[in-house]
Amino acid sequence: MPKSSSGEFRRPKGFRLSYHQGSGAHKIIKMLYQLFEWFAKNGIKFPGSGLVHFITFRVLVTVLLSLIITMVYGKVLIRFLKKKQIGESVRELGLAGEKMKSGTPTMGGIIILLAILIPTLLLANLDKVYVRLMILCTVWLGIIGFVDDYLKIRAKRISREKGIAYKKTNADGLAGKFKIFGQVILGIIIGTTLYFNPSVVVKREIMGTKPGTAFVPQRGEHKVGEDTIYSEGQLHRFVTVKTPITTIPFLKNHEFNYAKLLPASMENYTYILYILVVIFIVTAVSNGANITDGLDGLATGVSAIIGLGLGVFVFVSGDVRIAEYLNIMYIPNLSELSIFIAAFVGACVGFLWYNAYPAQVFMGDTGSLALGGIIASLAIIVRKELLIPIFCFVFLIELLSVMIQVSYFKYTKRKYGEGRRVFLMSPLHHHYQKLGYHESKIAVRFWVVTILSMILAVVTLKLR
Repeated sequence: MPKSSSGEFRRPKGFRLSYHQGSGAHKIIKMLYQLFEWFAKNGIKFPGSGLVHFITFRVLVTVLLSLIITMVYGKVLIRFLKKKQIGESVRELGLAGEKMKSGTPTMGGIIILLAILIPTLLLANLDKVYVRLMILCTVWLGIIGFVDDYLKIRAKRISREKGIAYKKTNADGLAGKFKIFGQVILGIIIGTTLYFNPSVVVKREIMGTKPGTAFVPQRGEHKVGEDTIYSEGQLHRFVTVKTPITTIPFLKNHEFNYAKLLPASMENYTYILYILVVIFIVTAVSNGANITDGLDGLATGVSAIIGLGLGVFVFVSGDVRIAEYLNIMYIPNLSELSIFIAAFVGACVGFLWYNAYPAQVFMGDTGSLALGGIIASLAIIVRKELLIPIFCFVFLIELLSVMIQVSYFKYTKRKYGEGRRVFLMSPLHHHYQKLGYHESKIAVRFWVVTILSMILAVVTLKLR
């Protein structure tokens, strides 16, 4: 951990911290969790009422509920989409099996969003800023994706009414600039909230200091509270700080301070740099997931695996004892985020029931944009955004393959008069299709790559 002139930052063993909630808690929305909290507050007890206070119980119920929503009501949605003739139009790319996909219901991402939002609203503490941010992110990007899918379907319907043969083009959906604009606005909201909200803090123990020693913050760091706790016969002093730090792999102290990227005279403008980083990450990962969604089950499976890994990060960063053992930053108030992640993973796994090859439904941009944005936002919240190139490796190479293909084609066209390609086709999964690999094999191998990259990302917590 980093050091200040007031001592070394470490975390204790053998004790637990308790947090005070303001008197206004439980007044926002009385969903299932809040209802049971109200029962407890007013002394109303009945068999099983105490289980809701255990985070592990709520996580398990959340996963189960999310799976039920996707697997049971997913079939209802598929029938509805077929009835309304909301089917996918496939461009003729010369890929094996592409004609089989034509007419497959799209906009299945709706069921993913519902399977995430309903369990979260019922079982999570909605007073927590992290939960609210994730709900906002899910709804925001879901709406952008829904509008994009709707415009594509409308273009197909208009062609059918005019008796014109419809051919899918990139111009049919929401214009790219509007998608980017929506992602940028969301990035600004997330970045501003995480930087300025008083609930978004890091707790540190200062070792090797006397009780009266003044705390000396790092650059861009502001002390907002202090705790003194007796544990194992020793006095432990904690400070709660607002700080622009994140996790960086392979370095000894494992932490990176955004404020150090700016001159000392511009330290007060660190928030601008931080918000720009958040905008870039949200936009890049969201579009990376969108591009990856090109084969049956590919983006869904990759997202589920990444969601499980992010759940590990939330668990270890939100538990003071594990954070101390791994010597990583301890982030209070993360536990409720595990409810959202459980819903996210359950929704992805349940959707695979219908989205695995041969797909009965596609998620469309309604689902893919939201999945990428959710993953980016979770990584930023747990301060693991610099690990994204590792655990989102599949999204990264898919996105890079498109950028490389387009750039090289334009460059060679200017230089030689004809465009040349690096890949047989981009994104990368289509390149492997052109090489003759079956799409189910490509999807499973990309899942395996994601598992390995996620394991590597988790292992970096101990690598120095």
